[in-house]
Amino acid sequence: MKIFSGDSEIKKVNRPVVTVGSFDGLHIGDLEILNKVKKCAEEINGSSFVVTFDPHPRSVVSKHFDLKILTSLAEKKEILEAGGIENLAVINFTDGFSKLTSEEFIKKYVVEKIGAAKMVIGYDHKFGKDRLGDVNKLREIGKVYGFEVEDVAPVTVETEIVSSTAIRNALAEGNIDKANFFLGRNYSLFGVVVIGAQRGRLLGFPTANIKLDEPSKSVPMKGVYFVACQVENENHFGIMNIGYRPTFEHKHEIVLEVHVLNFSRDIYGKQFKVSFLRRLLEEKKFESKEALIHQIETDKKLAMEFVNKF
Repeated sequence: MKIFSGDSEIKKVNRPVVTVGSFDGLHIGDLEILNKVKKCAEEINGSSFVVTFDPHPRSVVSKHFDLKILTSLAEKKEILEAGGIENLAVINFTDGFSKLTSEEFIKKYVVEKIGAAKMVIGYDHKFGKDRLGDVNKLREIGKVYGFEVEDVAPVTVETEIVSSTAIRNALAEGNIDKANFFLGRNYSLFGVVVIGAQRGRLLGFPTANIKLDEPSKSVPMKGVYFVACQVENENHFGIMNIGYRPTFEHKHEIVLEVHVLNFSRDIYGKQFKVSFLRRLLEEKKFESKEALIHQIETDKKLAMEFVNKF
């Protein structure tokens, strides 16, 4: 996949079929759009071309809104390349850029820089200053500049439209099954293993404390989860706790810690990937250290039963 990281880097390719969007999540609804882009490109013997933004536009235009993203830029690149997209342009979304009208954006980027033969957009996509550009406006602009436009219907699951917002809400509720289904893959966090309080080691269940690579990533609801782990190119299973350690501490900083099953190596400073598979139980305070150890042993036994199913 060719990646164009700035305005000056964008180069014209053969008959590009273009889609534009934040694509936070790259969920099953987004994948429908990408599949349409690839299909249209094949039909005209052209090239698939995705335009996305970094940072997320909402974090710029709504400065006081604490946006939690589903996919980092690095994840987007990986997913798009694995999905067969041929070209990706990443536009730096600034306050100045946000003031472009829909027609100014299309003329400068889609027409002059990319030379689109066709555009594909989602059913509710809006772009440009004040989000006035929709599919009808885009078709008007397309007639002027000589490109066709196709829109893609929403993907629904039991009458609910699949969206990034729906996935964020599911994660906030601890509904991992729903989040993963809407994503079409297991939701993941990426980070580095750092030194923690080391209480897990004292309890007989050593944990890897994770510092996120992307602090603005959505973190699922507090609780205990069965997870898949990847460290040093090895795949493992584990039990992850997300919370405040209520049995021992009364802090307001969320702690992410994973007990990797059947694993004992020192991995401080190593990159660590966690993929959520099941939610086991909510965070709770235990009356004693012994009660906590008993619960961890119960969780571990349940997790080992899940291992045999994967």
